[in-house]
Amino acid sequence: MESNLSQNKRLYELQAEVCKTLGNPKRLEIISALRDGEKTVTDLVGILGVPKANVSQHLAVMRNTGVLSNRREGVNIYYSLSSNKVTEACSLMKDVLTERLKDRSDLIERIMV
Repeated sequence: MESNLSQNKRLYELQAEVCKTLGNPKRLEIISALRDGEKTVTDLVGILGVPKANVSQHLAVMRNTGVLSNRREGVNIYYSLSSNKVTEACSLMKDVLTERLKDRSDLIERIMV
């Protein structure tokens, strides 16, 4: 039986993989595009304005780390977020960054006055 320590270590490794996956601006755009529901590669190409091969590559990485799920319907493959918690996590990080930028802006304003 695996010890709690090694289970936690494995969990941290998996978490780091997901964080690396989310550490790409285009992948964050894909997550944002999928907030409202599933989309095909063609849909995402139109939204992101990048080549199909590029979108497909990002989707494969995200699917391999469990961030995305997919289903086939005829010739189309539909991609969706594997959990709404992915968007919640991204929103929380965006809030943290927005607060930091506001704090920096306020500091710069005080310095300049």
